[in-house]
Amino acid sequence: MISKVSKKRLLLQGNEAIVEGALAAGCRFFAGYPITPASEISEILSVRLPQIDGTFIQMEDEIAGMGAVIGASLAGVKSMTATSGPGFSLMQENIGFACVSEVPCVVVNVMRGGASTGLPTHPAQGDVMQARWGTHGDHPIIVLAVSTVLDCFEITVRAFNLSEKYRVPVILLSDEMVAHTRETVILPSLDEIEVIDRISPSMPPDWYVPYKDNSRGVPPMAAFGQGYRYHVTGLVHNAHGFPTERPDEIKAFTNRLFRKITQGFHEIQMTRSFMMEDAELTVIAYGSVARSARRAVIEAREQGIKAGLLQLITLFPFPRHAVEIVLRQSRAVLVPEMNMGQISREVKQVNQGISHVEKYNRIDGRLITPDEICLSLRKL
Repeated sequence: MISKVSKKRLLLQGNEAIVEGALAAGCRFFAGYPITPASEISEILSVRLPQIDGTFIQMEDEIAGMGAVIGASLAGVKSMTATSGPGFSLMQENIGFACVSEVPCVVVNVMRGGASTGLPTHPAQGDVMQARWGTHGDHPIIVLAVSTVLDCFEITVRAFNLSEKYRVPVILLSDEMVAHTRETVILPSLDEIEVIDRISPSMPPDWYVPYKDNSRGVPPMAAFGQGYRYHVTGLVHNAHGFPTERPDEIKAFTNRLFRKITQGFHEIQMTRSFMMEDAELTVIAYGSVARSARRAVIEAREQGIKAGLLQLITLFPFPRHAVEIVLRQSRAVLVPEMNMGQISREVKQVNQGISHVEKYNRIDGRLITPDEICLSLRKL
């Protein structure tokens, strides 16, 4: 347990730190199905949640797990699930339902090699575009990526806060390397952690309009069982929650879903800079590769190369402004990824001839090493 009054120095693996972050953020419900390399999350929560009056349910599959998470969140409980590639694919329809019905929840995807059953025990970053576009139709969603064990704690808390504040599913991308790396970390005490809860309605049940627009674009959310009765559907709906085919209501509904995220860009889009003050060559990386990139930048500096790192914590909505600043500063940018080049495409879309963008990819289930990145920087 995290102490309420003092900090603790702990030896944790990434999956364990995600559990600690979820509990600190107020998660009290987990439903899912064990899958490598995410199984430790469900295994630990199966013990920890009942100890604090929370609920753990192992479902028959990932489809049911995502459905249970949505149901628990509608009942007012902060909820999450955790999976890997094949299970993440099964969750997509219900993730789309959560987007349209504006149900806050956190979905952890510990990426492994793919496609299909792929490489269950090896790291990869092939689910990036699936995290953004896996469910059909235009939909807003937030995708975050963790790089270190401490990230696993801090960004998990952040994922829950953003989910609750904006009433949207948040996808948290880890990978096998981050999940099973062990580090000594010092976790903050609970009274040092900012925890955000969804806004409850302040009006009587008879006056409650469940999807009424406001300046933030995020309606208050009543918990089922507290006297507020309203309709929840995956269909496009009006402010009262009932299906609509009126063009004006459809447009207003869709615009509000996107506006609530756009207005929050300033706090949703998170990046981390390292040695960027005078960088001429920049690495843009995320996840476990960002860890290798950080070491590669240090080694490149020792060799007289003015290198820097822009670590992407938020992958979507893509932090276009931060990337554009880096592109204008650098004469060349390297984007290493454990896939065929997914975020590199996003970087190139922003680039539009501003700088030279080079990608470096591995798809063999092995981590991109600092030496590989450093060698690529020397070539640039």
